[in-house]
Amino acid sequence: MPAAIRRLNDAGFLVIVITNQSGLGRGYFDEDTLAAVHDKMVRSIEAGGGRINDIFYCPHTPDDHCDCRKPEIGMGLKAVAKYGIDVKRSFMVGDHDKDIEFGRRLGCRGIKVGPQKSFSEAVDEILGSCGSV
Repeated sequence: MPAAIRRLNDAGFLVIVITNQSGLGRGYFDEDTLAAVHDKMVRSIEAGGGRINDIFYCPHTPDDHCDCRKPEIGMGLKAVAKYGIDVKRSFMVGDHDKDIEFGRRLGCRGIKVGPQKSFSEAVDEILGSCGSV
């Protein structure tokens, strides 16, 4: 995955992680534990030459009915505002239907990864659609 992320970085894409973390709201882990997980992920990506530009997370449970838990677009709107993102030229890559729904609601193209498509193949698709492969 670090090499695929590096390819996105090299093509000029921001790489932003947007993640639901209801374990916080349920008390399964605390902010420090989540920060340690995020730090480890960022370091792993950096060790492979890639860069994650930012991480947005929702700490709420589904029962909280917040505006940030995917597929709601609160976290996406924060990222758009913070970085001046053009959603029409952006992609949401995720492994759940709610990730793809999030992308649709935000106005960007969603690509679902999983058994049928790897993250690297999703990056190929993104770069191919931009003429960057």
